[in-house]
Amino acid sequence: MTAPGPMLDPITLELVLNALRSVTDETYIALMRSAYSTNIKERNDHSTALIDPRGRMIALCERSQPIHLSSMLGLTNALLAKYRIEDIAPGDIFAANDPYAAGGSHLPDVNLSMPVFADGRLICFVCNIAHHADIGGMSPGSMSGGTEIYQEGLRIPPVRLFSRGELNTDMLDLFLLNARVPDERRGDYVAQIAACRLGERRMLDLVATYGAPQLTLAFDALIERTYERSKRAIARIPAGRYTFEDVMDDDGWGAVDIPIRLAITVGDPATEGRIRCDFTGSAPAVRGNINVPFRATQSSVVYALRAMLDPDVPSNQGMLDAIEIVAPEGSLLNAAFPAAVAGRANTCQRIIDVVIGALAPALPTEAVGAANGANTAVIFSGTDPRTGGGYVYLETVGGGFGGRALKDGTDGVQVHLINTSNLPVEAIESEYPLLVESYGFVADSGGAGRRRGGLGLRRVIRPVDHVTTFTGQGERFINPPWGVFGGEPGGTGGFRMREADGAERALPTKPGATEVRPDQALVVETAGAGGYGPPAERTGNDLARDLVSGKFTPDFLRSHYPQADRPPDNDKV
Repeated sequence: MTAPGPMLDPITLELVLNALRSVTDETYIALMRSAYSTNIKERNDHSTALIDPRGRMIALCERSQPIHLSSMLGLTNALLAKYRIEDIAPGDIFAANDPYAAGGSHLPDVNLSMPVFADGRLICFVCNIAHHADIGGMSPGSMSGGTEIYQEGLRIPPVRLFSRGELNTDMLDLFLLNARVPDERRGDYVAQIAACRLGERRMLDLVATYGAPQLTLAFDALIERTYERSKRAIARIPAGRYTFEDVMDDDGWGAVDIPIRLAITVGDPATEGRIRCDFTGSAPAVRGNINVPFRATQSSVVYALRAMLDPDVPSNQGMLDAIEIVAPEGSLLNAAFPAAVAGRANTCQRIIDVVIGALAPALPTEAVGAANGANTAVIFSGTDPRTGGGYVYLETVGGGFGGRALKDGTDGVQVHLINTSNLPVEAIESEYPLLVESYGFVADSGGAGRRRGGLGLRRVIRPVDHVTTFTGQGERFINPPWGVFGGEPGGTGGFRMREADGAERALPTKPGATEVRPDQALVVETAGAGGYGPPAERTGNDLARDLVSGKFTPDFLRSHYPQADRPPDNDKV
């Protein structure tokens, strides 16, 4: 961090902070309400942010997907490396998605970035990212099956989609030609463009209110203030080295029990108050598509630490600068070209599990049992018999959230890094030739504990009057989500094919293209979550009494719960 410059008064700084948040909120809602696809307008798989001319995060919409944080930074930094500031003009809009050429995290997430100028000076970039339900590639939905980035869809380096306000129609034609449902893609791109332009207008309103110099000064002050606040939160952790490891089920191509290892160091004078997260010893990159670009690893770690240390800290560059991350290049968590990365979100969820597991002994009241630990992707595609046109239905299904110190885990929700909403049954059945036969919780899938883990979800889907193609991505289908401080593990998930006679057969955790006939149904079950504390202590108010008495400390937990340093019933942890 650089030394702070002249200070703004605290009231003005707070007003600017909330004004910036308002811009990201409004652009987020505008994108959601004008998008065409259910994945954005219903599930809200998109994010918005403001980034300064130095490539630093200024503000991130709080409703955004945490996994998108570093991806938007990656695009802006990539375009700043490619283009000189003097070559960037008002009305330009840049697009990119590639993890290797543009700092993205996987190809369906298309970034747009628009510069904002005032009096000829670049003030900031208005950015958004939207997960497009298909970006081409070998599998409908662009999420399954590949072993290298070339198979996963259209790769977009930083390019000008608009130049001085004029659309590059050739570029848009190229984008649409590579998508399976081009009309839907066009609608989502137009929604992203509209959100950029709205953000530009709102930022110019702030320039008119505060002046460009004052606004730029506020950016620096907000980042510095967040950096210092983040270091104070880190100082709450007792100095030491905290370790943990967990595994991915598989990569879909034969690798199983793929390890993720973490060592967290706090209080090392060399880090100057920052926290160090070292993933050395984790698995090398695998053949399947669960590899993670470094930007997505960064988003995962930042989210987990923010959630445990200071959930209200502003989401800006200061928070990122307080966290040092080591992930060897070419490893599972720092993928090197041309590794496949479409399913990186499942691995990102496991990164969060190991951060929580490592810090649980030091932060027992903030720790939770392992959540469903997945981003269970369900994709159906085919020809709609009602219209004769193609369709791609994509959803990621939630599951259980872990038991907490004071509450049971939450049932059937998206967890941690994934902030998308449930896709209503009514939306599925009205927009796609699919019938949802049942939708509910998986009984007893939450791990027992003083506070039980949340329940997973079960959804049964049948194609109507046609044969559809199913592809998917699942995790925690083999290795259950662990509990903490004596809590029991949650239940695992799975994909199954239900035949006309009711018999069911299991599908792989990451199935390739699988046909589903109208007399068959696809059963999707997601994992539950781990419990918190010994199940024998579920009755009574012991926990509340311990909290009030001040006994609820790491030493107290270790003395009462011998497994506090290590989640039970998981010999791989």
